[in-house]
Amino acid sequence: MGLTGIQIFKLLPKTNCKECGSPTCLAFAMALAGGKAELDKCPYVSDEAKATLSEASAPPIRGVKIGEKKVGEELVFYRHEKTFMNPTAIACLVTDEMDDAEVDAKINNLNTVTFDRVGLTLSADLLAIRNSSRDAGKFAALVTKALGATEKGLILMSDNLDALEAGAKAANGKGALLYAATADNFEKVAEIAKANGASIVAKGASVEEVSNFTAKIAAAGVKEIVLDTGATDVKSMFYNENQVRRAALKAKNRDLGFPTIEVICDMTDDPYKEAMLATVAIAKYASIIIMSDIDKERMLPLLVQRLNLYTDPQRPMLMDEGIYEINKPGSDSPVIITTNFALTYFIVAAEIEASRVPTWLLIMDVEGMSVLTAWSAGKFVADAMAPFVKKSGMKEKISHNKIIIPGYVAQISGEFQEELGTEWEVVIGTREASDIPAFLKGQ
Repeated sequence: MGLTGIQIFKLLPKTNCKECGSPTCLAFAMALAGGKAELDKCPYVSDEAKATLSEASAPPIRGVKIGEKKVGEELVFYRHEKTFMNPTAIACLVTDEMDDAEVDAKINNLNTVTFDRVGLTLSADLLAIRNSSRDAGKFAALVTKALGATEKGLILMSDNLDALEAGAKAANGKGALLYAATADNFEKVAEIAKANGASIVAKGASVEEVSNFTAKIAAAGVKEIVLDTGATDVKSMFYNENQVRRAALKAKNRDLGFPTIEVICDMTDDPYKEAMLATVAIAKYASIIIMSDIDKERMLPLLVQRLNLYTDPQRPMLMDEGIYEINKPGSDSPVIITTNFALTYFIVAAEIEASRVPTWLLIMDVEGMSVLTAWSAGKFVADAMAPFVKKSGMKEKISHNKIIIPGYVAQISGEFQEELGTEWEVVIGTREASDIPAFLKGQ
């Protein structure tokens, strides 16, 4: 169980310096207890107190870093309560019994299958390497090959401790995740992990079995732990993931307060069923999933689903204010103005691209609101839009004076024209984005 605000306050320097951003040390202590502040914000806390407080103020689900990818550190059971923190890591599986061509193809997919969406690059995150041969030399050689072929973090999988150690040594210092420690071998796996700067998967046949030895792994000196609770199908995966999350967040069970991993590719040979299982795992709290391959057809829906789940519901996705060039516009190209809500931008931009009409897209900062929302909030209105247009520098790029507004705010056209003066001519555009191509071709 974590410390109360008063218990935390007793360990703080009590200077009330305000450098942490809180008005008093007591206020900071209360924020720490509620998981709303970070201990690093206090510049004067002692090392002894820091050690105690770091443990007490750790998130209910600890964070684990695999290479450059972090998982865990989750704070809520439902997304609308706050936000989910670290998106599910998607891994691709290769084994040391695959031929070089197959391994190269899978790693190439891992490196190159990416998608651009709402200004973000979506891709898979990790490479899982399985020691199917149980040969330590072959395993270490494949780990070395992988290190030269990808910058993604590594999951090293073997039930042969000699091979696991050889692989960990090959990946020393790269923050690999060792799969897996069991109730029978966790002491040896912990030694390997400590010696090679790695983290550990604690694997058992059930949630209860795993919870019985995670504290022992931590006591052995490895705090970065990921849980495999032995799910073999969608029913057990769904149940186990919910049980772990509930135990960590609701019951404050530290023995289960770790990220989870699901080896999806071992549950089915059907790639479409594998994709279905992956959607369930991402939606129901899995921190890492391992798939047989990273192909475009399955990755796009999975990555978009992950993006949607891990987008902060209290913070709109927005674009930078400015002038965007689409289809290489020139001085005689039309100008469209809209808001900086990311979804609005990408829908409008996609339709302009599809029209193949060179167009200037003028994006106005309205704090990430959609057109109608920004209009009703008094942000996408004539007396705010006109100064923005005049200062944007748009006039210097074109030889005409027409500016197109969204059809949904046609009612502001007269006032907008009045605010802009004779320097511009306001044109009412379409209400629906899908009508933009035909509209532009008629200009």
